[in-house]
Amino acid sequence: MPQSNGVPTTPNALDSVNYDPLEHLNAIFSDLSTLSSVPSVSDALRSYQDELDEDIAELVVAQSDSDAESVRRIKDAKTDLIELFQKIKDVQERATQTEQSIAEMTADIKRLDQTKRNLTLSMTALKRLQMLTTAFEQLKGLSKSRQYRECGQLLQAVIQLMAHFKSYRSIDQIATLSRNVADLQRELLEQVCEDFEIIFVKGEVAQHRSTLAESCLVMDALGDNARSRLITWYCNTQLREYRQVFRGNDEAGSLDNISRRYSWFKRMLKTYDEEHAAIFPPSWRVNELLANAFCEGTRDDFREILTRSMRRTDGQTLDVNLLLSCLQETLDFEQSLERRFANDARMSIDTLSSRDEKPSIFGKAISEAFEPYLSLWVESQAKQLGNIIPTYRQQPIRPPDEEFSPQSVITSSTELFHFYRVTLQQCAKLSTGIRLAELSKTFAKYLDEYAEQVLLHFLRDRPGAQTPPLQDVILVMNTADYCHSTCAQLEEKIKGRVDEELKGKINLQSQEDAFMGVASAAVRVLVRKVEIDCEPSWREMRNTQWSKLESVGDQSSYVAELLKHIKGQSREILGLITKQQYARAFCDNLVEHFANAYVANIAQCRPISEVGAEQMLLDSYVLKKGFEELLTLNAEPGATVPAGYLKRVNQSMTKIDPLLKTLQVRSSPPEGLVQAYLIHIGDKSDTNFKKILDLKGVRRQDQPHLVELFQAHRASQENLPQNSPLLTPLQIQSSHIGPSISSLGHGSTPSLQGRFDPSILGSAIMSAARDGVDRLGTPALTSSNAPSGTESPSQPSETTATTTTNLNENLRNIGKFFRRDMGSFGGRFGGNKGNEDSGR
Repeated sequence: MPQSNGVPTTPNALDSVNYDPLEHLNAIFSDLSTLSSVPSVSDALRSYQDELDEDIAELVVAQSDSDAESVRRIKDAKTDLIELFQKIKDVQERATQTEQSIAEMTADIKRLDQTKRNLTLSMTALKRLQMLTTAFEQLKGLSKSRQYRECGQLLQAVIQLMAHFKSYRSIDQIATLSRNVADLQRELLEQVCEDFEIIFVKGEVAQHRSTLAESCLVMDALGDNARSRLITWYCNTQLREYRQVFRGNDEAGSLDNISRRYSWFKRMLKTYDEEHAAIFPPSWRVNELLANAFCEGTRDDFREILTRSMRRTDGQTLDVNLLLSCLQETLDFEQSLERRFANDARMSIDTLSSRDEKPSIFGKAISEAFEPYLSLWVESQAKQLGNIIPTYRQQPIRPPDEEFSPQSVITSSTELFHFYRVTLQQCAKLSTGIRLAELSKTFAKYLDEYAEQVLLHFLRDRPGAQTPPLQDVILVMNTADYCHSTCAQLEEKIKGRVDEELKGKINLQSQEDAFMGVASAAVRVLVRKVEIDCEPSWREMRNTQWSKLESVGDQSSYVAELLKHIKGQSREILGLITKQQYARAFCDNLVEHFANAYVANIAQCRPISEVGAEQMLLDSYVLKKGFEELLTLNAEPGATVPAGYLKRVNQSMTKIDPLLKTLQVRSSPPEGLVQAYLIHIGDKSDTNFKKILDLKGVRRQDQPHLVELFQAHRASQENLPQNSPLLTPLQIQSSHIGPSISSLGHGSTPSLQGRFDPSILGSAIMSAARDGVDRLGTPALTSSNAPSGTESPSQPSETTATTTTNLNENLRNIGKFFRRDMGSFGGRFGGNKGNEDSGR
């Protein structure tokens, strides 16, 4: 065994996969003293090698013996398989021999079975042939004696038996018999028809009713064609007199005598029930087919009459009232037929929400002839609406004897939609196609006119009054909201009745937006009422000497009065607004309006010193705190102000801060003012920078140097906007102007071009709707838009089509923006969620 420094090494080291002999030798002979063990190591290696050789030899011998045994076993398995296949083959041969033996044994039995089946078929055929010939001879005799009850039963048997011999018609005798049966069927058909004709002509139906009823059994046996021939003859016979009377006489066939047609047929149905119903089997539904024939003929008559009426050359046109009267009678007649012949009573057609899913039997059976002429009816409805709208305009907004309610609406709005509902019901009876779509356009047109000529008219000024009465404004706002929600319902009702392919053409969304625009205008009027009451406070602010203030104290005296007026008016107005959505809209508009008004009044207070600007900033903070309480003025103590409203107030009021913070910086050193402007205002406009200088009272001769310094610093600033939205629309006047504010938008500070005259408020609203809307969709009420000579919109006949279109479009835009602005406090604006927290 190998040793290392005299220590034997394990053989496992030699078995290692990564065995390195050099490393092993170095380990064994690590120094010179180990060289003396070389012979012993060599002997140990040779001994170990011999042991390995012996192990290998033993393994080779064992493997050889194992291979021989495997070969022997494979040979034995092959031999067993050969023997198994041979046995299987022997079994198959014996099975085949057995099958042949059985087939030989049962061949005679199979032949006997086939013979038996053939014999059975032959006997059955002969028996059926005998029955057929016997029944045929009997049928011939019964037909000659007109014993129709027996004929009907026997004829069915003959036809059924004859069906079994279709495959034997190549046999002459069978073919002859088949022809004889067919001839007998034709003879029976002609004989029954002849009997009917003779009996009806002689008027002996009552005496021969049983014979005719039995003959119908024969027609039933003859098949559908024979039955249809008899029913057609009967219908033509019964309607012959009707056609002669009403087609051959212009007077009797005119639309004036339409009731005579229906009365005649009702008598005919009565005659059928009393005399003829017992003749025909109920399954034939002869009375229903008779009614269908009458309706088809009458429909063709009406089409011809109406066509002639439209082609008249004597100048007379078709009377719309007569057309509607005839159409109503026709619809009533169709409904009476429907009730008579339908299996189940259908729902009332007058119910807008009811739609019968069952197919109508007589729906439009006759009234279809009137449909091409329903445009005259639609035109008549349009004329009627055209006359109604001016009467609504002339009516007082509220009857004198009616007590005001914050939830009430203008009576004319409910009357208008009731008229729409009745008209829609009538049109749905007449047509659910293109005429109903045309009617929806008529509805849309006069909804626009109602919004423009009635609701906005009530928001106009009153003689001797600054603004419309508060209760009237609330009524207009409630009515606009009611019309907005009802328009959506009306659209759904029309879509539920109109044909599927026309549903895409029904759209009252623009009318909804127009009414929302009226609601926005009403809210704006409410804001204007508060503004007018606050004018003395603004006048006090403008009369204050802001350049001579020496120190900042408590809030200015005008602030307390201003908040007093705002809260007093707002408390009264919010007490009358029942929906939280409109209360929130009023407060939002009020805050935005007074924020803009504050900026506009700052422009009229120049010059403003640094102390004055600081005082104004303090005043604006007090105003902001006061505005935050508006929405909860009438709420229970401890009520939480919605977070959304607080955010809106903060956004509206903080836009004042950049202007006042810039004015707080002294003009000396000039670099400080320029840097403050670039930080707070942050635009590139020289004009706007000069406005700051004017507000601070910087002399004209000192301004060029400051402007040059501003231009130099501006050059080093990147990404500055060209103009500031706060200062750009602000115009600095050379002297103080009147005590009110001429124009206040919602998205920018207004220019002060003139004094607002509250006596022309209504005209201003109309002009604002015609001229456009601002960012949040409230009309810009400027004196330039509403001069004292503005023509009243009470003269719709004098308004051009273009002006009306622009007004309606601007009203829709107002409504769209107003509704979008209200999206932050939940639900679709104008809905019924008035009690929900508007700030969520």
